[in-house]
Amino acid sequence: MSNFLNIATMAGGVAFFLFGMSILGNGLEKLSGGKMEKTLEKITNNIFKSLFLGMLVTAAIQSSSATTVIVVGLVNAGILKLRNAIGVIMGANIGTTVTSIILSFTEIGDIPGAGALLQLLKPKAFTPFIAVIGIIIFMTAKNGRRKMVGEIMLGFGILFNGMFIMTDAVEPLADSPLFQTLFSTLSNPILGILAGTIVTAIIQSSSASIGILQAVASTGAVRFSAALPIIMGQNIGTCVTSLISSVGANKNARRAAMVHLYFNVIGTVLFCAAVYLIQALVGFPFWDEPIGMAGISGAHIIFNVVTTLIFIPFTGLLEKLAVLTVREKKIGGEDDEEAEIVSLDKRFLRTPSLALSHCRDAIIKMGEYSRKNFARSVQMFSSYDSKRREKIMEYEEAIDRIEGKVNDYLLELTNEELSEEESREITFQLKLVIEFERIGDYAVNVLELAEKLHEQQASLSERALSDLSAISDAVSEIIDMALSSFQSNNVELAARVEPLEETVDGMEDTLKYRHIERLKNGKCTIDGGLVFLELLTYLERISDHCSNIAVHIIGYHSHKDFLDRHEYLKRLHNSNTGNYSRLSEYYMKKYYSRIERENSAQALPDSQLDPEA
Repeated sequence: MSNFLNIATMAGGVAFFLFGMSILGNGLEKLSGGKMEKTLEKITNNIFKSLFLGMLVTAAIQSSSATTVIVVGLVNAGILKLRNAIGVIMGANIGTTVTSIILSFTEIGDIPGAGALLQLLKPKAFTPFIAVIGIIIFMTAKNGRRKMVGEIMLGFGILFNGMFIMTDAVEPLADSPLFQTLFSTLSNPILGILAGTIVTAIIQSSSASIGILQAVASTGAVRFSAALPIIMGQNIGTCVTSLISSVGANKNARRAAMVHLYFNVIGTVLFCAAVYLIQALVGFPFWDEPIGMAGISGAHIIFNVVTTLIFIPFTGLLEKLAVLTVREKKIGGEDDEEAEIVSLDKRFLRTPSLALSHCRDAIIKMGEYSRKNFARSVQMFSSYDSKRREKIMEYEEAIDRIEGKVNDYLLELTNEELSEEESREITFQLKLVIEFERIGDYAVNVLELAEKLHEQQASLSERALSDLSAISDAVSEIIDMALSSFQSNNVELAARVEPLEETVDGMEDTLKYRHIERLKNGKCTIDGGLVFLELLTYLERISDHCSNIAVHIIGYHSHKDFLDRHEYLKRLHNSNTGNYSRLSEYYMKKYYSRIERENSAQALPDSQLDPEA
């Protein structure tokens, strides 16, 4: 009965320990105010710098799991490249040893001859004071930061209180034959690694599982031969958190999680093989000796430092292994090209013309991604593909990131000494950034409608899909035209946008009217019908933004700081002669005739539609 009570008390101590660690980690993360993520964003390709930052961040927030989750998120957002993330992940494994070092201070009082000053360094002496100060600050603080400090101190106190409960509860178990048999069994490296992996995977914290092992080791019942494989297994178990966080993320984020797993698994295999080989050939004098809390901490540090040093020259191989595991896939016959976040070097700011050239390239990249996302989103109505959805969201994140970088860069460029032409170019580019970003947003809106139908297990009718094909082809061409006219500075091409935009407007009106009639007559489902009507609105708005791009291009090249779009379009629409009329007729025959099949009209081949013919 006493053993049962001791185990129950230990379980309560574990609960306090985990709760304290959670409060401490959350408080530290909140106090950082996002600085941890911003620090990680600044990592360069220098492996040693990223390694150091991984150590620093993990030591600060007391959790390698939290660091790797942040890393996976940054990789998923395109902020951090996979190669850079590897150093952070390796550094996190070393940084997590700080918790075990702090916990080992509880043995200070057991050192023979320890003076009164050393006694004060023992956590049992100072933890109550920290907890009392923490609760006073937490209860009286009015502003957020002071309250966070109180929360951190409280977490620290609860964490150590849990440790004290655990160590006191397991002390009587030291002489239990069952307890001794259990740890003798765990001297088997496979069983020890498995036990460490499972326990850490359940509580999702290697720092916490190391702390529990230290509490048990304080009884003197744990030998070095049993502790070492458990410590190695704990490093594998902590990978579960990052693997879970990568579910639903893009391929590079999943690769980052796999790097974490491979690093710990391969490191464990190599370290384990080396240690047991040395033990078999030479033998460690302390192999069968009891290991204390400081010994656990020391073994934990040695394991993580040694495995990290081994892998530093092989980060490229780790990356290749992750890439081989999470392979490139093809989506609808299109290569799964990785979305890139452009880099705008601030050193170019001193040469505004060069800086503007780089910004132009970045905006073109936004346009290309928006165009690809539109094409992929429309495909989802005929064949829904979760992999394609993943790629669309990856590109959307890239578009948003590029938009932020370009806007910040251009605004910073305004602080430089600029010519009148360079100032005009900045204004021009800022306008286009907005337009291409909105096209990307509407492409995602189109995707969301396809997802809605997929979730409802509904679909568009054959007639609606045929109409969608016609109007989406027109919208695809108008996006191509707007992007190409900006890319090549082609004003004549920009002038061809508006006649096509007017055709899209006419198609939208006609298709909406017909679809409402079909809905009223019960020829299509309510779910599919409403989605189709909303879809037409999004397609028309995309063409509107393409029209805006064309107007901005024409205005910029005609040296007009402000071209009244409505006045310009009014003049075009009222023009019944010249090239505008020929282009309008051309696009009406090319696209509008395709939705006229209900009225027995036939679409003409493109060769007979060329307005230049």
